[in-house]
Amino acid sequence: MCRRGHGACHYPGRGLIQLLILRIIHERPSHGYQIMEDLERITSKDYAPEPGAIYTMLRRMEERGLLASRWESKGSGADRRVYTLTEEGVRALREGLEALKRRRELIDSLIRFYDAHF
Repeated sequence: MCRRGHGACHYPGRGLIQLLILRIIHERPSHGYQIMEDLERITSKDYAPEPGAIYTMLRRMEERGLLASRWESKGSGADRRVYTLTEEGVRALREGLEALKRRRELIDSLIRFYDAHF
């Protein structure tokens, strides 16, 4: 979802969101709410994820073996599920970032063509 008042919103596609989640969890194990806050911060608050969508994505990523989770007791308040990357998740992050680098090179090439011809 886009933040209200920010005009046209260009939020990342699902594949990019998954890479962002893998990056966040690679930096430190995180629970769903923290992941949502980090996504907003990384995207300069232009992307405010719907909790249901993020939790569904986290469950699917766990089912695919990219994430593992455990319940953490906070002492006061509700327990929360904390996600960590699996070896497969690290591999997916690395491969996804390599694909983004190749895509960036292609986009840079197109921009150079544009600048030279238009």
